[in-house]
Amino acid sequence: MTLITDYIDQAPAETQPQLTAMYQLLKGLLPDATEKFSYGMPAFALKKPVVYFAAMKHHLGFYPTPGPIEAFEDDLLGHYKYSKGAVQFAYDQPLPVDLITKMVKFRLDEMSD
Repeated sequence: MTLITDYIDQAPAETQPQLTAMYQLLKGLLPDATEKFSYGMPAFALKKPVVYFAAMKHHLGFYPTPGPIEAFEDDLLGHYKYSKGAVQFAYDQPLPVDLITKMVKFRLDEMSD
């Protein structure tokens, strides 16, 4: 068990499939990252936070920071609710794995600059 898997286990049952899918995707994309909590949310960090995610009442919140959201705004527009630092994924829809993957890779590139 990890901090994040404990969080998922304690989340409402209807949110757990999406949380688990997000966790597994991020763990695969960020194998060397440290799992932690920051701002009360699960986070993956490489010296500093890369991305955060959290179960909200009506959606899974994904927080890749503003850079990736700006870079992939055309992919988000009309498909997902989003703001400067957050994207909302509906629980009744599959996660957009390709989009999340691109956003995480962009974030990693952004962090290495």
